[in-house]
Amino acid sequence: GGHDERERCVCAGYDNGDVKMFDLRTGKMAWEVNVGNGVTAVDFDRKDIQMNKMVVTTLESKFRLYDLRTQHKTDGFAFLSERAHKSTIWGCSHLPQNRDIFLTTGGNGGLNIYKYHYPPKRMGTHPEDGAPIGIAGGAELLNSRVVSTQPVVGLDWSAEYEGLCCAASLDQTLRIFIVTKLNKY
Repeated sequence: GGHDERERCVCAGYDNGDVKMFDLRTGKMAWEVNVGNGVTAVDFDRKDIQMNKMVVTTLESKFRLYDLRTQHKTDGFAFLSERAHKSTIWGCSHLPQNRDIFLTTGGNGGLNIYKYHYPPKRMGTHPEDGAPIGIAGGAELLNSRVVSTQPVVGLDWSAEYEGLCCAASLDQTLRIFIVTKLNKY
């Protein structure tokens, strides 16, 4: 979960599409939403800073990227929704060296790598109540590659070597990858 001195939060996704954020300091639920499909993974962009972004992956080829900096009391957090892999998206992992780059793993055996682009302004004014509301940016697909005939269900980046990662798929194979040219983004 995202945390710093003021925040201690964890998120959980459920098979009915619910995503719930729990504040561990207060012991209460801080936010909840239903994304419409079963949740397969939830990933914060960084775990050692104030909450910034979070990706929720689902069945039916969709992921949502939430901007967690501004929460509206009724509309919640701003988000963008994207289709990917033409199958279940089993996971997401942010690059440790650049929190704006993340990779999704697909039921089609594919890996998609994206770059998040922040909007010119991350906060606006709600048209009905005038309260602050978040504004989501966009996700650019940088590359896509099918690496297995079976779903890729796990991925982990190296914290020490930018671009080095390992992926596990249901064909009982663990693959090691080097993603190059990440320093250009």
